[in-house]
Amino acid sequence: MANQEIPAIPGEPRLSLRVREAAGRDALGHAAILSGQGDLAAAARFMAAAFQCQGRDKPCGACPDCRKVFRSIHPDVVTVVDPDHKNIAVDVLRGVVSDASVLPNEGRRKVYIFPDCSLLDSKAQNVLLKVVEDGPPHAAFIFCARNSAVLLSTIRSRATEWKMAPPREEAAPADGRARQLCQAICSGKAPELAGFCAELENSKISREELKALLSDTRDLLVSGLAAACTGQGGTLAVQLAGMGKYKLSTTVESLGGFIRQCNYNIGVGHLLGALAVELSR
Repeated sequence: MANQEIPAIPGEPRLSLRVREAAGRDALGHAAILSGQGDLAAAARFMAAAFQCQGRDKPCGACPDCRKVFRSIHPDVVTVVDPDHKNIAVDVLRGVVSDASVLPNEGRRKVYIFPDCSLLDSKAQNVLLKVVEDGPPHAAFIFCARNSAVLLSTIRSRATEWKMAPPREEAAPADGRARQLCQAICSGKAPELAGFCAELENSKISREELKALLSDTRDLLVSGLAAACTGQGGTLAVQLAGMGKYKLSTTVESLGGFIRQCNYNIGVGHLLGALAVELSR
């Protein structure tokens, strides 16, 4: 019998690896935002399969739950649409909220996919807010949006954003600060990290700019994690791979936490101080 091909998000090896790594640690959380210009529908199916997968390498593509998700017939994976209205009606979303309280039929979770969040107006999103904020542990929500700004900040702050089509390593940010931060992290030298964070604070970087910088840095570290797993990648990715899979994984996870904190009213100086301490460990 031929070997089962391990599934991946088309054109997104790094995002596939990040989702798979988080699923392996049961750290996908309960709400995710998939944003960008890639195949959001395929990415949502991949993540839904990772939520449901019974195998070791999630999603394995071979277990019954994976096969049903990828064939779009899993009873506990619901794509939320409303063909009768231009936008998704509030009544449809109230049905989602009610259904989320019911235990899964056969899967590990009940997963709700919103394939186009531009069809969710603010009133509709507020209907979802309570269940996204404090819903049952078996419920998970995947929001697909070309631009995550179409979602209310209250939704965004309670979800983890996963960007499609991350920038190529060769197309790093113009100021190169994400590369500089990667180099400082790779060095493992506390004074170098502290100095870099102090320079950022002195430059009066805004919270939004810091969030973008940390997101770019995380993407570059993920390229290093991919290089550590495959032995292939650009110059910086190969250098970062020398940190080792465990260190890269924990650093990516730490950056994700700081990226989420940027959604709150926390002083940039406080964030940078905590970041310097965390990354020096």
